[in-house]
Amino acid sequence: MQSTLIFPMAAMVSLTVVVMIGMVRSRIRAVKHGEVKSTYYKTHQGDTEPREVAQFTRHVANLFETPVLFYVACLAAMITRQGGTLLMALAWTFVALRVVHAIVHLRSNKIPLRMNVFGTSCIVLIAMWVTLTLGVAAAQ
Repeated sequence: MQSTLIFPMAAMVSLTVVVMIGMVRSRIRAVKHGEVKSTYYKTHQGDTEPREVAQFTRHVANLFETPVLFYVACLAAMITRQGGTLLMALAWTFVALRVVHAIVHLRSNKIPLRMNVFGTSCIVLIAMWVTLTLGVAAAQ
């Protein structure tokens, strides 16, 4: 079961790639429409990115913040053979919440909804770590 944790990990990687593609496309569009100079992307100084581009840029950065703890939990579960049904369910729940978070952040960007989804994903991540830690402790 623990090796199947690679699938929610692959789903998170896929989400990251999709958002990165969206970021690149929004940057190209902004440059083509004269909303920002291409030289801005040399050092990210000077001009201000249009809102849509900034949201994509910020979301890509966000996908390299708390999700890192998700990847580490999945890898640790695989290494310690703790990837049971509960951990798998938590992993997929985390991924689903991060997809919803991306949709909210990149579309409506309603802050209360975005915060609730993000907060819930953090609680799920904590639950993953508690489950993993207790599983490793019980196996000792």
